[in-house]
Amino acid sequence: MKIFKLLNIAQSSLLKNRTRSILTMLGIIIGVGAVIVMVAIGEGTKQGIEERINSLGTNLIMVRSSSNSAGGVRRGFGSSRTLLMKDEQTIREQCNLVMAVSGIVNVSGQIIGGGTNWSSSVMGVSPDYTIIKSWDLEEGTFFTERDIRAKTKVAVVGTTIRDNLFGGGDVVGQSIRIQSVPFKIIGLLKSKGSTGSQDQDDVVLVPLTTAGFRLRGDSKYVSQIYVSAVSMDMLDAAQEEVAQTLRMAHKLIDGEDDDFDLRTQTELTDAFTSSTETMTTLLAWIAAISLFVGGIGVMNIMLVSVTERTREIGIRVAVGARGFDVMMQFLIEAVVLSLFGGLTGIAMSFGVCKALTDFAGMTTIIRTDIVLISLGVSGLIGIFFGLFPAKKASELDPIDALRHE
Repeated sequence: MKIFKLLNIAQSSLLKNRTRSILTMLGIIIGVGAVIVMVAIGEGTKQGIEERINSLGTNLIMVRSSSNSAGGVRRGFGSSRTLLMKDEQTIREQCNLVMAVSGIVNVSGQIIGGGTNWSSSVMGVSPDYTIIKSWDLEEGTFFTERDIRAKTKVAVVGTTIRDNLFGGGDVVGQSIRIQSVPFKIIGLLKSKGSTGSQDQDDVVLVPLTTAGFRLRGDSKYVSQIYVSAVSMDMLDAAQEEVAQTLRMAHKLIDGEDDDFDLRTQTELTDAFTSSTETMTTLLAWIAAISLFVGGIGVMNIMLVSVTERTREIGIRVAVGARGFDVMMQFLIEAVVLSLFGGLTGIAMSFGVCKALTDFAGMTTIIRTDIVLISLGVSGLIGIFFGLFPAKKASELDPIDALRHE
């Protein structure tokens, strides 16, 4: 019952000075809200990155050509021409831990069809591409090895291409032009949707050799090679096998650097999520500083409250209150102030996250454990920063307190 009485006294005291109480809680509100929002944004970004990487393919190994330099400036991996179309067949024939292989030729160009035009991503790929990407057809068929050998002018398109060129109508059998080269659409890919700012359905796939010979004027090199390992457990072993196979195919001697670069899904995920987690942690620490500042504000206001209520403290002690009772009274006031600020901050964070999702298109994931930890920390701040003023109040001499004006 004593605790409930103390809570009632604390409530009455805080309500008497509403404006001061709200201003005191402001630091706690902003701190708790900022921590939850920052972590929610970080978690949403992390999930978006993982989904984007996973959408690249199943058990994926990406092979890129090595870097070159011009004027002493290195241009990064993929800037040189060291990957050959025949490397795809070499990997398929010699690597036992590989399930599917597809060379990639990236081509730029406006797509014309249905009486209009559309700028999209055009990729030359092999039939294994749909296996690697786990991508089914909504209608029609995919091109075959015969189309690869014959450099057939056929295409498979995504639903975004269908909607923008043909108004969402039947697309199989229609014709499009890419760089003035006519292509017949033979298939429509099932919609995969967007991952962040990337629309996966905004794509045109053509046979690898057709893209190289007819669109890029180069039937020898590929931009990348996508490889799918037989299982996720064998991903590292498959990566090593592909590396050794390419070194032999490119006649690289021991000690000579690779003229290609390999990356797996795991490496990509770790690299991106690591940077995201670092930034999230940094922002969370910045938000935590505002919590600390809010705690100092609680302590200052409680010290002011002790000074203002010195005579009240003297009367309580005179009628039998112990020093412990006085200390508990002020400590509970500090905790109530901090907890209410924490709860308000949590409510604010939910509102901010919803606004970011609805109006900014950002993905936010509020973690329950972070919410509970934030609330617990706000309570601990009340105890930590309220203890000194409460102890000071409990040690007041009752005679001096009663004389205080």
